[in-house]
Amino acid sequence: MEIRQLKSFQAVANLLSFNKAAGRLHYAQSSISAQIQALEEEFGVQLFSRLGRKVQLTECGIQLLQYANKILELVDETRSKVMENEEPVGSLTVRIPETFGVHCLPGVIKEFHNRFPRVQLNFITCAHEGLENDLRKGITDLAFLLAESISAADLDVEILGFHSVVLVASPHHPLASRKSVHTKDLGGETILLSKVDCSYRKVFEQVLEQEEAGRFSKIEFYSVEVIKKCLVSGVGITVLPEVAVRDEVAQGKLVVLPWSEGKIDVALLMIWYRDRWISPTLRAFMEVTKKIAAQAY
Repeated sequence: MEIRQLKSFQAVANLLSFNKAAGRLHYAQSSISAQIQALEEEFGVQLFSRLGRKVQLTECGIQLLQYANKILELVDETRSKVMENEEPVGSLTVRIPETFGVHCLPGVIKEFHNRFPRVQLNFITCAHEGLENDLRKGITDLAFLLAESISAADLDVEILGFHSVVLVASPHHPLASRKSVHTKDLGGETILLSKVDCSYRKVFEQVLEQEEAGRFSKIEFYSVEVIKKCLVSGVGITVLPEVAVRDEVAQGKLVVLPWSEGKIDVALLMIWYRDRWISPTLRAFMEVTKKIAAQAY
């Protein structure tokens, strides 16, 4: 049993895909398959059930994953202690909301990369669904969320700042001429919602439900920028962080509607799994992010 085999097994187990694991580890898929096969031959058990393109852990695979996580975490910790004078190396996978990625992350990446050029950074968009599980499994090293709060006993959370979320539309939208827009006025409207900017949309949907806004059309997007383009062209209304529409509002392309609910305040949360060892690489990234966020907020 080799460390590289355990890393490959862990990646396949977490991603439930040989192809995705190969991409994550920069191996050929055949190499991943060969390493898993070697482990199965050594233990004399099947670690995965393969049904067509779908992959599932067997009971033996679930048991091995628990030990593999502990072994690989201990390997990382050992390497760090022995090489304590070395600069951070390795890779980090971080989940981010698009607004944070556009308005704060470039400064983080610039400083971090200048200081630690040997670290590979992987960023994926942040949908709330699956976030907690990915942190626990180690698929994600760190996550950022735009939300009022998150409650999970095994997750640590730090607030880095706050965003005001506003109701926006084209200046030519019928609601833009009103002195006050009530939630019930949104009935019958087309509402554009983001799947990548996390939890403030849930707050908005709760308000719509509580105020009985009535029936409306809902369109979901994987890009805040696409949502803004649709708004500018006159399609629908939405809620977005004020910072995300600052330029368009200044240019007169969008307007903040005088919503009777006012602004929704959400926090930028930095989240990590409490029971997982924080490597020097992860700690360095967290510290740089906190520094840049403090300047931005």
